[in-house]
Amino acid sequence: MGTRGDGYRGEDVTPNVRTIRTVPLRLQGEGWPRVLEVRGEVVIPKDDFRRLNDERLARGEPPFANPRNAAAGSLRQLDPKVTAVRPLAFFPWGFGELSEPIAQSHAQALERLRGWGFRVTEHLEVADGIERCLEYYRRILALRDGLPFEMDGVVYKVDDLAACERLGYTARAPRWAVAHKFPAEEATTVVEDIIASVGRTGIITPVAVLRPVRVSGVTVTRASLHNQDEVDRKDVRIGDTVIVRRAGEVIPEIVAVVKEKRPRGARRWRMPERCPVCGSQVVRLPGEAHHRCMGGLYCPAQRKGAILHFASRRAMDIDGLGEKLVDQLVEKGLVKDPADLYRLRKEDLVALERMGEKSAANLLAAIERSKSTTLARFLYALGIPQVGEATAQALAEHFGDLDAIMKATPEQLEEVPDVGPVVARAIHSFFRERHNRDVIRRLLKAGVHWPRPRRRAAGAPLAGMTFVLTGALESMTREEARRRLKALGAKVTDSVSRRTSYVVVGEAPGSKLDKARALGVPTLDERAFLELLERPERFRR
Repeated sequence: MGTRGDGYRGEDVTPNVRTIRTVPLRLQGEGWPRVLEVRGEVVIPKDDFRRLNDERLARGEPPFANPRNAAAGSLRQLDPKVTAVRPLAFFPWGFGELSEPIAQSHAQALERLRGWGFRVTEHLEVADGIERCLEYYRRILALRDGLPFEMDGVVYKVDDLAACERLGYTARAPRWAVAHKFPAEEATTVVEDIIASVGRTGIITPVAVLRPVRVSGVTVTRASLHNQDEVDRKDVRIGDTVIVRRAGEVIPEIVAVVKEKRPRGARRWRMPERCPVCGSQVVRLPGEAHHRCMGGLYCPAQRKGAILHFASRRAMDIDGLGEKLVDQLVEKGLVKDPADLYRLRKEDLVALERMGEKSAANLLAAIERSKSTTLARFLYALGIPQVGEATAQALAEHFGDLDAIMKATPEQLEEVPDVGPVVARAIHSFFRERHNRDVIRRLLKAGVHWPRPRRRAAGAPLAGMTFVLTGALESMTREEARRRLKALGAKVTDSVSRRTSYVVVGEAPGSKLDKARALGVPTLDERAFLELLERPERFRR
């Protein structure tokens, strides 16, 4: 049993789902197919949610913000015993893989699931025509507050499964279903403060601290204001009376200010110049809507994200250092920045959940192997804003030395191909931060090293040419294609510009192909690309 995830890969939550009482461990009745994939929603009913929060408060634990987050968190617990005591309920709404058809319509299929022991909502209804659908919508909307669970709308589906098969899917959703959302409920409250909240990538978001108010059955105490421009556009000030609603029944937002109720002492808010968490410089790069803390390697708010990026496959490639393990390392105070990874001991690791002697030894070996890297990988691993793999490679090849990059002025950085003023400022600001320099010094002291990058030979067949890859190639991976182009002296970047020599186009190309056509940049299909690799001199322009 798995979560939806990103649509391709989710999480295995089988042990947790087995604890939900409305999921039958054995199917009842008869006639079920050999393979049956049931899809549905896990929820916490409203009354159960209130009791759950009362119990948490009685134990001195913080209450959950809303049933949706509580249900999602309960389902993803590492210990199924925790899930078992949470009042979860499962409602099926459809199915996935089947070894044989089970019905001719959605309604029939759900009735069969009901007969096999699943709890199907009693509000399921078959409607004939648009007017009947709208009548159903209005009726459910009127019942909304009295329903046992929270909902933000209804879904209309084509009932005939054969017709659904013919209608098919778009890239994002089925053509045979459409959601009809309820209007968002609104309430009025007062902005008691505005604080700067630092996210795991360093983006700083202004958050309004609200006088507690009930909206859609949930007590709302905070609302995101997104960025400084949004604060200015809505003219939200500390002390203002505001209208609040929950967008999509989940995210609180400030709709408008009730200006006639504005007190005389209402204060404007401005983004701080220093990070409220670590004291690093706060920068807003030209063309970006948000401000960012530049203490990426040091800032506690960015700690988990920085460590995960540092250890990722295309960065330092520390195999086995995943999100759950990083969570434990940070929460137990074992790792505060990437340099601390190289101080971990076996006894530190074996004390963690799901970490035995062999797993600990494998992780320590992976950390040790990562010390031998390249300058480009190391630069990418630092998580410098605006610096992806291609830019990291270009910096390494242009300067050849980390110290030179760290001391470079914005003007010197702009001499690197494809590094413009915005990227140059981001790099310069990152290395100006003492906190970041301290972490880098400790990484080098721990033994992280690399050979001096070799400059491209001027006589290489594709020297001075720039390539962009889009779509999937049949004959090799994207990484292999990059490697072979670079071996011929070419530069491979992620964005198309007028200076791009060729765009290599595989199956299912993205927007890069459209941009290449708009700019008149020549393209190569896979056959032409393979010919280029064999006879590169024929493709010089």
